[in-house]
Amino acid sequence: MTLTIPVSVIVLTSWLLVLNVIAYAVMASDKRRAKRSKRRVPERTLFTWAAVGGALGIWIAMRSKRHKTQHNSFRFGVPALLLLNIAVYGALFYVFLR
Repeated sequence: MTLTIPVSVIVLTSWLLVLNVIAYAVMASDKRRAKRSKRRVPERTLFTWAAVGGALGIWIAMRSKRHKTQHNSFRFGVPALLLLNIAVYGALFYVFLR
């Protein structure tokens, strides 16, 4: 028996991987900018990346860089968006794998 993975699943997986790598990089960049007192990445931008599928990348950056961890909007908002990402993308994977 040969295992075949639908192209749509490969595309969706690649999309999520790229989104989360970019989201992590944007959050890490904001941390560097904060340390150097440079112009910051707007919080709206960080939440946008999290909302479209990069919540895991944002959350990992929050934990590894210890950035925005004291802000309640991030402490509760990013995990909530991560759950939403799991639900939405989980449903998409379910549909594509049927």
